[in-house]
Amino acid sequence: MSQSQTQSISRDKFLIMAANLLHKVLLDIPRTEAKTLYKNISKGDVLHLATVKMEDQSTVRFRATLDHSEFKGKFNFGAFRNSLALLVSNLGQALNEEKEVSVFSEEGDPNAMIFGITAVTQEQNQANIMVLGANTGDAQSSVMLRLMYIDNSQFLESEAPAENA
Repeated sequence: MSQSQTQSISRDKFLIMAANLLHKVLLDIPRTEAKTLYKNISKGDVLHLATVKMEDQSTVRFRATLDHSEFKGKFNFGAFRNSLALLVSNLGQALNEEKEVSVFSEEGDPNAMIFGITAVTQEQNQANIMVLGANTGDAQSSVMLRLMYIDNSQFLESEAPAENA
């Protein structure tokens, strides 16, 4: 965003907006519409969520993408919907309880981040972890919400007892 169009909002407000937009556009719609959007986003399309008017009267487009390359098992609409519903719920719960949400920035790009709220679901005896990321550095006054599955083995390895200890 150009300097004259930069609108800074708190992390909590940003997460509330993100969770509400994801819920409204992907979860709170008829199943047939949700499946169509799922098909588009799962094949790599960018999904337009909304154009939001900010307090300073500027507008920001919110879009979303999905990276399911780390998903374990058969990826389908039900698995996606379960993960997203849990992620939105977990975000809402953390914000309602006023918990501090960790933010992990991409090295060298403070506009690319991942929020430390997860949604752990089980599909066909496989644990999967969905997280929400965002890229706020778009030159076109837009925010890209990035729904992504992360490799759960990094967490399993850290919990395994150390051998030869």
